[in-house]
Amino acid sequence: MKATSFDIAYRAGVSQSTVSRALRNSPLVNEETRRKIQAIAKELNYKVDKNARNLRSQQSNTLALLLFEDTDVDESQINPFFLSMLGSITRACSNAGYDLLVSFQEMDNDWHAEYADSNKADGIILLGYGDYTDYREKLVQLHQQGTHFVRFGAEVSDMPVTSIGGDNVSGGKQLTEHLISQGCKTMAFIGTISAAAPEFLGRYQGHKEALEAAALTIDSNLQINAISTEQAGYQATKELLKRGVAFDGLFGASDLIAIGAMRALQEAGLQVPGDVAVVGYDDIPMARVSKPALTTVKQDTLLAGQLLVDNLLAMIAGSKPKTILMPVQLISRESSVK
Repeated sequence: MKATSFDIAYRAGVSQSTVSRALRNSPLVNEETRRKIQAIAKELNYKVDKNARNLRSQQSNTLALLLFEDTDVDESQINPFFLSMLGSITRACSNAGYDLLVSFQEMDNDWHAEYADSNKADGIILLGYGDYTDYREKLVQLHQQGTHFVRFGAEVSDMPVTSIGGDNVSGGKQLTEHLISQGCKTMAFIGTISAAAPEFLGRYQGHKEALEAAALTIDSNLQINAISTEQAGYQATKELLKRGVAFDGLFGASDLIAIGAMRALQEAGLQVPGDVAVVGYDDIPMARVSKPALTTVKQDTLLAGQLLVDNLLAMIAGSKPKTILMPVQLISRESSVK
């Protein structure tokens, strides 16, 4: 006879509901019990009937990953930082027995309602460096309608949103302290530092803290807003050079910005790092092969993807996960070492 979840429950000495949770890798079941139940299921050659389970639970057993970025970025280009996290999220969903629906979103679309309302997905993961002021209202609506969702990014203090992100303030401070240790006295910062870009703003706050601790001047003329693209970094650095304010260090709020900045500096006849030491943020693959290789801060995308999925599944199961701030790591390379 075909084994049932009740057979597994009897063998394991647990309830049938515990078996169901364990077989979908619910964080509500401790690891020892989960392994025991899964071993028994394998021994009995038990297979989950997804259609029956979804009808009972009214769940799709699917998570939606919505990727959004600034609307003036070429849609064919996706920030490599998020591509690396996509692999981790895909593996974590597979291990939990969930399908993953991936979609690229524009800010003027009704992505805040479409997926949960149509039962396409049981929960939503949000990734992107888009303008926070553009999508904040949609996060409010998601929360008000009871949609399960988590986001990668800086902590949002003005609303109850679960976020997983790196410690941007610490990362910004580490990079600036590194530039100071290389003898830099006057440093530029390229990246938007308004509420529209809370990740960049956190990095700038860490940058300022390091400058203040070293009793170095913070010159507003050495800061230019830019979105996270190579072209934006290039154009902002050209504008910075036109201002005629001397600087010997440059902090790009992302690796793409920093790589664009290096190109503009080199076109202007400046040596990196001889004349200007440059650092970025994210440690995308391109940072290792740029000329020169880029000093940056590494965010653990493998851990981030796993935490996003784990916390979303915990939320779907009824618990209240908390925002997690992950530590970051300075990666020193040729672009800043004088």
